Amino acid sequence: MGADRSYAYGAAAGLLGDLLLGDPRRGHPVALFGRAAGTVERGLWRDHRGWGALHTAVCAGGAVALGTAAERAVRRSPAARAALTAAATWAVVGGTSLAREARTIGRALEAGDFEAARARLPHLCGRDPQSLDADGIARAVVESVAENTSDAVVGALVWGAVGGVPGLLGFRAVNTLDAMVGHRSPRYRRYGWASARLDDVAGWPGARLTAVLAALAGPDPRGALRAWKADAARHPSPNAGPVEASFAGALGVRLGGTLSYGGRVEHRPVLNGDAGRAVRVTDIDRAVRLSRRVGLLALGVTVAARRLVKGRGK
Repeated sequence: MGADRSYAYGAAAGLLGDLLLGDPRRGHPVALFGRAAGTVERGLWRDHRGWGALHTAVCAGGAVALGTAAERAVRRSPAARAALTAAATWAVVGGTSLAREARTIGRALEAGDFEAARARLPHLCGRDPQSLDADGIARAVVESVAENTSDAVVGALVWGAVGGVPGLLGFRAVNTLDAMVGHRSPRYRRYGWASARLDDVAGWPGARLTAVLAALAGPDPRGALRAWKADAARHPSPNAGPVEASFAGALGVRLGGTLSYGGRVEHRPVLNGDAGRAVRVTDIDRAVRLSRRVGLLALGVTVAARRLVKGRGK
């Protein structure tokens, strides 16, 4: 069994493991990495871009080095390579937890329990929930499902296809560092700059593939492509823009607008504003189903692309 076939079997098994098992409540590898990165930060933090870049290099480089060492250790056993890829894929992909959190909030909204929905929203995104009504919470959930389909599923599969286990671990490390230090707070404006920029670069291919697959898998492909073309570039994030615009057009809803993070109000452009309607609570489940389809298609596309490239290289 060749390396490309071992990867294909392992990636499929890892994604299936995520679908069946989700994330463990304790001891998740990403949480362990986060604690290690926090320890490194406590030793390195200075209000300086250079020290932040060193933090990014140590943490992301360490994850890639760990993946490289693990792959070398099992290189002579196809079954072990597949098992390692499965374990790494399961560890870095978070589609089931994303769907679970979104649907938990959706059920609370359907039951009229707005306080429970507000209390749960921070588990999914960084919005200020107290300022949101039911429709605002639903919109925040749909936007988070769209963005995290790229960050938590498709992007990881793309880099896994490119770099194997080191690619899987490296992408998740970069994405986690961005969530930890990549925001524009006074503490991290300079220190987190390198993590934020590296996350933009690492997320670029996965975001475009997510947008394409959302258009193909959604109920309105033309609407998705139209919204992507018209509105994606207006979004402040180079990667969230295409993804959220494509999801908005595919689902026939409006995303974006005014939102609040940590007490800071942002007025973002409305995506699919001309053709879409306001988000409803029922759109949460529609977004989750679309996210599932996109993740499965991404597995097929990335595995096929890896096999094609490896085949040509022989």
